Amino acid sequence: MHRFRPNIRIDRRGEADTENIRGSALLSYPEISTPSSEQTPGDEEEAKNRPGAVTILKHLALFLVTFATVTFTSILYVGQSANADQFTDMLPEGLLFAVIFLLFLATHEFGHYFTALWHNVRVSLPYFIPIPAGIGTLGAVIRIREKIDESRKLFDIGIAGPIAGFAVSTATLLYGFATLPGPEFIFNFEGHSEMIQYIRDHGAFPANPPSESEGMQIIIGNTLLYDFMASFFDNVPPMWEMYHYPFLFAGWLGLFFTALNLMPVGQLDGGHIVYGLLGFRKHRIVARVCFGFITTFAGIEMIPFLHLSLSDWGIEQPLLATVLWALVLLMLYRKGFHGDGEWIWPVFGLSMAATLLWLSTGGGFEQSGSMIMVFWSFILVWLVGLDHPPAHYEEPLSPGRRLLGWSSMAIFVLCISPNPIRFLN
Repeated sequence: MHRFRPNIRIDRRGEADTENIRGSALLSYPEISTPSSEQTPGDEEEAKNRPGAVTILKHLALFLVTFATVTFTSILYVGQSANADQFTDMLPEGLLFAVIFLLFLATHEFGHYFTALWHNVRVSLPYFIPIPAGIGTLGAVIRIREKIDESRKLFDIGIAGPIAGFAVSTATLLYGFATLPGPEFIFNFEGHSEMIQYIRDHGAFPANPPSESEGMQIIIGNTLLYDFMASFFDNVPPMWEMYHYPFLFAGWLGLFFTALNLMPVGQLDGGHIVYGLLGFRKHRIVARVCFGFITTFAGIEMIPFLHLSLSDWGIEQPLLATVLWALVLLMLYRKGFHGDGEWIWPVFGLSMAATLLWLSTGGGFEQSGSMIMVFWSFILVWLVGLDHPPAHYEEPLSPGRRLLGWSSMAIFVLCISPNPIRFLN
């Protein structure tokens, strides 16, 4: 039986604020269209999710451009060549990585898409988002083109993408670990002279990054699940060389993007899941606590970045970098918590204390991060919002759905990294 919730937030047009979008990275807003009066109800249900030829070509074009950008940018990581100018020699590895990673993105998005179709929800095909930098894409999204008023539908559509993507990423990693070459594989890449000499002397990877390296070192953040899976295999590369292995890097990225979307905040996939599990009020508490953790991870990235940037200007003051981040953090909390001081000050104090403890005892102020968590913090506050809009009808979930929902939160914990990518000069 449905339970009607009368306390729905109403916008100026008198419509409940329940707009949604499912995606792997970015947000958009649904477009609600009015069906033609000439259609019968049966015709409307059949036609509303049937994309036309022009629409299919548009989405296909975005996918092909994204495939090209992922291929070309990934060559910087997985391209095998002793000479970085030999583009054609490195192209096969770039193509392989693009196939693996875009398989994950497509599986994630079509998990949302087909579940929306199953619930007769009007939805777009996935939009792939190319960018000629980083890993070549900002992810992909689908657009929900109508309000979803039932919490069970929100739960089903929200959880389908992460579960599908998690399955593909886990299988990718298992295949990558099972087919690992020996440590001498690293000889195929430019530079790495100290690493190559160590492998020749000892037949294995060193326990720590080389003290001297050609250019900047990229260190991928370990996660509980990746570390557990790696423990069963030999010849596993260290995290500062892992990105040279297409299956390992694509699998790790898939799990990390899955974790980002499983954050129990706002209308992210995890937000829909926890809203279905706990309801509006308890979700609000979980979302704000989770945002405190996210901004703590952001501080671990941002304070070293500010410190190194100020050092380039001759200002060697970690305290100044800390103060600057504290001001940014207060701004984020004031916006995200809607000026509620009972939340702002306790979370602010705990977040700053945890960030400084981490930097003082482990990471240090000299390791610049990728800024992923900083970027994500701003996205959550300004585009997603921390609180989940209440649905018209909240329905208790079946035992199977509840088990799947709590399992997805375990996946979030196992796949998240506090400092996903950092750089050493």
